[in-house]
Amino acid sequence: MNDQPGRRQVVTCFLRRTDAQGNTRVLIVRRSGRVGTYRSCWAGISGYLEAETPLAQALTEIREETGLGADDVTLVRAGEPLPVDDEESGLRWLVYPFLFDVAAGKDVALDWENVEARWVTPEELSAYDTVPALEDALRQVWPSARSRG
Repeated sequence: MNDQPGRRQVVTCFLRRTDAQGNTRVLIVRRSGRVGTYRSCWAGISGYLEAETPLAQALTEIREETGLGADDVTLVRAGEPLPVDDEESGLRWLVYPFLFDVAAGKDVALDWENVEARWVTPEELSAYDTVPALEDALRQVWPSARSRG
């Protein structure tokens, strides 16, 4: 599924939950040294678009990278595809962003693609070294999420 030559198509999934203090937080993960791009950068749950639809790929990535199944998450919003040109690496991306709410009491179990997970407020996101345009992708699906940056 590659309708734009030269662009690598990926999904980025933001998982959201409310903590015990009533703060809404989003999951970010630090990419491992074993992935192909953006090693050690913080990201949402992401992967190359290989399934028939971006939503199907999003659910696959969530299951593989967090251990959460389709019954553990609820789709809140699918954003418009976001073109991202990374001039530093010369890569061109088409990012399909998604926002899911995580069911209460569900925890994530990371696979080999990520080495650390943190639940952060949108305002805290700008303090992290992230993959390109992560905050833009988040705003596509969660417009009220504002960062400090």
